[in-house]
Amino acid sequence: MTCSILVGGAWGDEGKGKCITYLCDNDKPSIIARAGVGPNAGHSVEFNGEKYGLRLTPSGFVHTGAKLMIGAGVLVNPDVLFNEFENLKKYNVKERMCVDPRCAIISKEHLERDVKSEHLAKKIGSTGSGCGPANSDRVLRTIDLAKDIPELEEYITDVSVACNEAIDNGEDVFIEGSQGFALSLYYGTYPFVTSKDTTASTFAADVGVGPTKVDEVINVFKSYISRVGEGPFPTEMTQEEAESKGLEEYGVVTGRRRRIGYFDMELAKESCRINGATQIALTCVDRLFDCARVQDYDQLSAETKAFIEDIQTETGVPVTIISTGPDLKDTIDLRKELL
Repeated sequence: MTCSILVGGAWGDEGKGKCITYLCDNDKPSIIARAGVGPNAGHSVEFNGEKYGLRLTPSGFVHTGAKLMIGAGVLVNPDVLFNEFENLKKYNVKERMCVDPRCAIISKEHLERDVKSEHLAKKIGSTGSGCGPANSDRVLRTIDLAKDIPELEEYITDVSVACNEAIDNGEDVFIEGSQGFALSLYYGTYPFVTSKDTTASTFAADVGVGPTKVDEVINVFKSYISRVGEGPFPTEMTQEEAESKGLEEYGVVTGRRRRIGYFDMELAKESCRINGATQIALTCVDRLFDCARVQDYDQLSAETKAFIEDIQTETGVPVTIISTGPDLKDTIDLRKELL
């Protein structure tokens, strides 16, 4: 059995959706559990020529043999969840989904407070999805929980029990985190952060799995850095420079243009240390180097290999997954060689 946690290494938008989809399609875990804040995170998934933007459904949904779960630490907006059920009907997501009874519920009031807050909307650059106000109500112990919502009754499952039983039975469990390490309420660029911690330790707690049950922590980094919203960004380049490099991007949830910067090695080292990373997945390598759709490490240029090896040396963590394009097959998987 293996219990793996996938973590965003920077400010989100690292390509976690592609990595999760590849790993779950390849490794076939019994359970794919969503951790993180809630529907303020968007994961992009491309599979069989179709593209999906997800906010609550685990990105590993393409592995139809897995149960899909939303852990107790995740905020749930039922409207977002039911909309994804409809959009992902061909994958039987609705029939496989389990929601922990302890998930807190985002209401219309939370959405309104988020958008109307001068501090959240304008200074912090909130996504407007209601997560900050909802988490504040959760701390105040005034929020509704999933177990009290009739529309969710058929999906209610104790996610902690299910995950631990699967691990104890020798099955594989994959915990997918959202957002990114540098958006952590504790370790990020406060106050320009999200409304809770976003490290591997908290992702484990989100689904009710203790630290001794976790085998692998996969830290995902993009070959360059991007950030949506306000806050410090030490390696940021100008929009003109980003455009000249073909690095123009937009957020999945907000549609806002992402700020772009060079790979930040100091941030990477801190992220690996605090998350306890055992592996690094490196995405969008083809956006920086001429290696689109390469599937063999030996076919990478010396310059590309030097970049990857520098990351391994500085962080002390092996780069086991290298993404060279949006399709699942555009992946170099070195886990057998390096682990």
